[in-house]
Amino acid sequence: MGLNFPNPVRRFDLGRSCVSFWGSDASMEITFQIDFEALRKLSPDTGDVEADVLGVFDANREKIQNAARIAYSRHRTGYHRLTGASF
Repeated sequence: MGLNFPNPVRRFDLGRSCVSFWGSDASMEITFQIDFEALRKLSPDTGDVEADVLGVFDANREKIQNAARIAYSRHRTGYHRLTGASF
């Protein structure tokens, strides 16, 4: 079936400096996190304010999901953290 992202939910996590989001491969749920460094690479003026961070995530959702697909294709595990090197 392959990895897809049927759930548009994403969660800001200041403590872990990331945004979490989820994908699925058949019946398996995959957790992804994209760190603030990676989001700043996509939009250099991004700070740590929730609305700004989530706005960058939403504006770049397709790029982020493509990076998630690549990470998942390399290692089919239930958790992946995307960093600046992922882009």
